[in-house]
Amino acid sequence: MIVKTMAEYFAEGKQPEILFWVGSAGSYDDRAKKITKAFVKILNKANVQFAVLGTEESSTGDAAKRAGNEFLFQMQAMMNIEVLNGYEVKKIVTCDPHSYNTIQNEYPSLGGKYEVYHHTQFIQQLVKDGRLEIDNETLQSKRVTFHDPCYLGRANKVYESPRDLIRRLGVNLTEMKRNKSTALCCGAGGAQMFKEPEKGDMDINILRTKDALETKPNIIATGCPYCNTMMTDGIKFHEKEDQVLVKDIAELIAEANNL
Repeated sequence: MIVKTMAEYFAEGKQPEILFWVGSAGSYDDRAKKITKAFVKILNKANVQFAVLGTEESSTGDAAKRAGNEFLFQMQAMMNIEVLNGYEVKKIVTCDPHSYNTIQNEYPSLGGKYEVYHHTQFIQQLVKDGRLEIDNETLQSKRVTFHDPCYLGRANKVYESPRDLIRRLGVNLTEMKRNKSTALCCGAGGAQMFKEPEKGDMDINILRTKDALETKPNIIATGCPYCNTMMTDGIKFHEKEDQVLVKDIAELIAEANNL
């Protein structure tokens, strides 16, 4: 698996096509690392020249900002922007909608202006440009439902790229009763991922997973590592882990293409 850092490209006097922003979950969470690896396999398959920051990548500051610590957010953001601008980064792709939202919408006012894409948007473009083909037979018999990540869907109105890719897999895509602009949060947004529900609160992920299970899916497709964790915990609560899989769209494409 070929992964070069921006520092390595810089030393060679070259600039990659994109910077892959891995994000905190994709870097440290064992489950999310599988999503990272699947996306890297897709990039290599499509012969995309890409780089990561490696140890120079820090948290975008999303969790700090949502938790109300603006000072910490700005400190983390300015540090990242200094590194990104130092490498003259122009285009960023990430599997994490939280990073996508923060870098696209909140970094510009601090001096960080980049083209930012969610990985489903970038993969969709690779397909349209003829750089990547998606096998539509491997998963053909599967029934799939898609959970819209809040920071991809409602916050940034990105609804079609994930669905387009799922349809290209040849599966039976079945929508939940609450989808797109009316989709229910998985329960991890706003820094809630890192705390237990407060007394009297209901577990949102349990309710959202119930929405998904009502479609009788074989697979719940996600486009966010945090959503993946919350939906996985949800199917365990409903005791459906032996019947329903939770997978990121990048993982489904990699699996379909035997990557």
